[in-house]
Amino acid sequence: MLVYWLYKRLRRRLAQRRAAAGGVDTSRSSAVALATAPRASRSRTAPRNTGTLGLVVHQARYDLLGIWRNGQARFFTLVLPLLFLVIFVSVFGNETIGHSHVKTSTYYVPGIAALAIIAASFVNLVISVTTERETGVLKRRRSTPVPASVLLAGRTLTAIVVSLTVMAVLLAVGAVFYGVQVNVSAIPAIAVTALLGSITFCVLGYALSTAIGSVDAAQPMVQAIMLPLYFISGVFIPNVSLPTWLQDVARIFPVQHLADGLHNAFDPTVHGSAFVGADIAVLLAWTAAGLLVALRRFTWMPVAAHA
Repeated sequence: MLVYWLYKRLRRRLAQRRAAAGGVDTSRSSAVALATAPRASRSRTAPRNTGTLGLVVHQARYDLLGIWRNGQARFFTLVLPLLFLVIFVSVFGNETIGHSHVKTSTYYVPGIAALAIIAASFVNLVISVTTERETGVLKRRRSTPVPASVLLAGRTLTAIVVSLTVMAVLLAVGAVFYGVQVNVSAIPAIAVTALLGSITFCVLGYALSTAIGSVDAAQPMVQAIMLPLYFISGVFIPNVSLPTWLQDVARIFPVQHLADGLHNAFDPTVHGSAFVGADIAVLLAWTAAGLLVALRRFTWMPVAAHA
C-alpha cells in the first residue's frame, strides 16, 4: 500500500510539471479529474442543492410520516370523519334532511368534509405545534440551517394534503355507498373552497397556538372552541332552525362559510360554477387576520418556561 501511494504521488507530480511546462490549463485538468472521479467523491465535493421547494416537500414528507406513525392523529384525522358520516346517515336515514330537498348523505358528505379539513388544518396543528414548542422541539428545529419559512410551509403543505385526501375518501365513500353525486361544473368550487379553507385554518392554528401556554391546555381549548361552532355552523345539523342570534354568531366565524361553500357545491339544484363569493371573502378575511397575529406573536421558544 505504501509503494502504491508513493507511485500515485510521483505520477501526480510529473503531471503537474508537464502541465506547467506546456502551458496546459490546469483548471481544465481539474474539471476532467472531477468528471472522472468516483461518484462517491463527487457527491462529497459537489453536494446537490435541492432548493427551497425541495426542502418544503422534504419537510412535508417528514411531517406526513409523523402523522401516519401517530395512532391518535390517524384516528382523529382519517377515521373519525368516516365514522361520523356513517353514524349520521345511519341515524337520520338517507331521506331529505330538515326542510330542505337534499338527501341526508348529500348534506353530511360536505359537512363532514369541512370537519375533516378543520381537524387536519387546525385542531392537529394547534396541538402539535404547542406540544413541539413546549417540549423544545421547535427551538431545536429553528437552530438548524433549514429556514423557518420552510418548516412552516412544510407543516402547512402537510395539512393541505391530509385535508384533500380525507375529503377525497369521503367523496368516494359517499358516491359508492350512498349514491352522492356532484355536478362536474361544481368540482372547481369544491377544490378551491377546500384548499382555501385548509390554508385559512392552518394560519388560524398558528395564530391560536400563540395564546396557549401549556401542552395540557391545547386540546381542551381547541375542543371548547370548535365543538360549539360545529353545531351552530351547519356541520352536524342544519342551522336554519336555530335562533336568529345564533345564526348571526355563526356567520362571524369561518366554520360556517367553509361548510356553506361545500354544501352549495354539493347541492344538486345549483348549476354553474357553484362558487359563493361571500364565503370566499370571509375565509380570505380570516386568513389575513390570522396571518397578522401569527407574524406578530408566533414564537419558537417554550412559553411555559418564561411565564
